[in-house]
Amino acid sequence: MNDQEVRRGAGIYSKPVLGFYDLLVVKFSNSLAWRCASQLMLDQYNRCIGLRHLDVGPGTGWYLAKANLPKSAEITLMDLNENTLEHAASRLAHSNVSTRGVTGNVLEPIPEALGQFESIAANYVFHCVPGSWEDKGAAFEYLGERLADDGVLFGSTILGRGVNHNLIGRGFMALYNRMGIFHNREDDAAGLEAELRRSFRQVSVDVVGTVAVFSAREPLRKGGAGGLG
Repeated sequence: MNDQEVRRGAGIYSKPVLGFYDLLVVKFSNSLAWRCASQLMLDQYNRCIGLRHLDVGPGTGWYLAKANLPKSAEITLMDLNENTLEHAASRLAHSNVSTRGVTGNVLEPIPEALGQFESIAANYVFHCVPGSWEDKGAAFEYLGERLADDGVLFGSTILGRGVNHNLIGRGFMALYNRMGIFHNREDDAAGLEAELRRSFRQVSVDVVGTVAVFSAREPLRKGGAGGLG
């Protein structure tokens, strides 16, 4: 995978872009373009988030800021873009949780020094990751290595195939893929589920509008270990 391509996509999120991201994506695009309400993804945060949580590609931190976080939660934010890490951390500055930012690429192994997490979120990450589902699937193995045996990986991603995009969605899809923000023309729900099952025993994928909302449990470790027990 071309590392420069990955970094170019992440680099789009400048401070000005982050300033209007919530209005464009959370308030407008989710409901009108992708037909998957932001509340649905927020509900998933509230169901799944644990005391030690890793948030990959946290964006502006909107979901974390709105979620019912456990008291004294430890939140690790991971992204390639320092602007994103700073912006998301600022949203949590006055909460009762501790935060730390880590610069990292989801397509590379995540440092063992970070420990393991009760929950990992990758919300609206994978439609921005270059390559096929087979290429993107490497990330599930790396995330599984950092997930506790009884933890949960959860998130969502906008699909390009197997869903019916409306006029607004088709326009955004064409523009964002042309700009290198999205890389999801060939992404479908079946491919996502297949790659998740390579790294987890228990997988759920539901399509809402043009968005795949997923969760995965019982990570398969290298050498065949993993899962509950």
